Amino acid sequence: MKLIRDLSQLDDTLRGGAVTIGNFDGVHRGHARIVEQLKNLATKHNGPAKVFTFDPHPVRLLRPQLAPPPLTWTSRKALLLEELGVDVTVVYPTNASLLELSAEDFFQQIIVEALGAKALVEGPNFAFGKGREGTIEVLQLLCDTNEVELQVVQPLLEEEDYVSSSRIRRAVAAGDIDSARRDLTRPYRLRGMVTHGMKRGSEIGFPTANLDAIDTLIPAPGVYAGVAITESCSLPAAIHVGGNPTFKEDDHKFEVHIIGFEGNLYGQIMEVDMLSRIRGTVSFESAAQLKSQLQQDVAEAREIATEYLMRSRG
Repeated sequence: MKLIRDLSQLDDTLRGGAVTIGNFDGVHRGHARIVEQLKNLATKHNGPAKVFTFDPHPVRLLRPQLAPPPLTWTSRKALLLEELGVDVTVVYPTNASLLELSAEDFFQQIIVEALGAKALVEGPNFAFGKGREGTIEVLQLLCDTNEVELQVVQPLLEEEDYVSSSRIRRAVAAGDIDSARRDLTRPYRLRGMVTHGMKRGSEIGFPTANLDAIDTLIPAPGVYAGVAITESCSLPAAIHVGGNPTFKEDDHKFEVHIIGFEGNLYGQIMEVDMLSRIRGTVSFESAAQLKSQLQQDVAEAREIATEYLMRSRG
C-alpha cells in the first residue's frame, strides 16, 4: 500500500499519469467505476494511477456541524483503493490555506505542479477551489489550456438512486447492512479498542469483546452477523449494537461475541466486518429467554460468516 501525506514525497516515478480527486469515503462501486477509467488513462499516458484525497473531510473545517460520520479511516481507504488497482493514494492535509485556494490556483499548484497530471477523471458534479467555484466546466477549460486530458464518468445508477457514500451512510444508520454491503467493494468495517464491560454476556455463556473509541459510523441497534479481525485471526462473530433492555441498561454498546475464540483481547484494536442484520433489539422477560435467543443468533451468525469466509478465502 503506497500512501503519501506529503507532496514532497512524490518522486519522478509517481508524477505524471492520471489523477482523480475526491473523498472516496467507504470506497464503493461508483468509486470503482471511476478507478477503472483512471487506470485506463494512466496506462495511456504511461504513468501511475493516483487518487488525491483529503484528511479531514473539508466540510469538517467549513461546516463541522454538517460533517457526516466517516465510513472508513484513511489507511483502510488507501488499502481498498489499492485493491482496485490504484498505484498511490495522496492524502492531503485539509487546512485553511488549501480551502482559500481559488479553482485556478488549486489546479496549477496541486494538479499541474505537484502531481504533474497528464489526465484527470472526475464525476459530473465535481467541484473544487474556494467556495466550490470550480465546476466541471471550469475544470474542462483549465485542462484544455494546460493540455491535460479530462474524462467525466457518470455516477452509477441503481434502483432509481445513485450509488454514493451518502446512500451507504443512510443504509448503515438504518441497520440495512445488506444494502450497504451490496454498494461497497468490501463489507462495511469498523474498528475499536477492546475494553471492559459489564460481563453480562459471560454470565450467560456468551462472552463479548466490548469495543470503544469507534471512529466510523455505527449501525442502528440490533444483532448482526460479522467477522472479528484480531492481530492473530479472523473468526465468525455475533455482534450486538445498542442497549440491553432485558437488564434495564440503556448505555449504547458495541459488543462482539467471537465464535470459537478463547483468550484475552483487552487493550487491543479489533476490526469487525459487518455482514448482515439478524434482528432488532428486544427486551426479554428473563435471562433464560435471552440465552435461548442468543443461541439462535450465534448459530445464524456462524452460518453467514462461515460462508463468507470460505468464499473470500477462495
